[in-house]
Amino acid sequence: MNHYETVFILTPVLSDAQMKEAVEKFTKVLTDNGATIVNEEIWGLRKLAYPIQKKSTGFYSLVEFDGDASLVKKLETAFRRDERVIRFLVFRNDKYAAEYAAKRRNLKAAKANAPKEETVETKED
Repeated sequence: MNHYETVFILTPVLSDAQMKEAVEKFTKVLTDNGATIVNEEIWGLRKLAYPIQKKSTGFYSLVEFDGDASLVKKLETAFRRDERVIRFLVFRNDKYAAEYAAKRRNLKAAKANAPKEETVETKED
């Protein structure tokens, strides 16, 4: 089993519900074909580096998964058939990239679980 990451950009004209439904559709394609989802991040609406299909923004999403090589073709076919997808990229992580992704996830989880410190400013006369 290989470790993969996919990043895809959805068209910005979608509502939040439609965007989340599209992300769920692609994660369902993965799980139906035997993949295990390791991490899923929705990065939200971001500015594109250059216009694509006359659009300057798009909804970015990242999905990390473990699966077989045959699964990638099925996922890419699903991306190509969906008109909501502007761009996509699927790549296999080597052992170093997989370690880095795990560290990044753990660091992000630690930041999310850490209590927020309130800073109190005092006025000095």
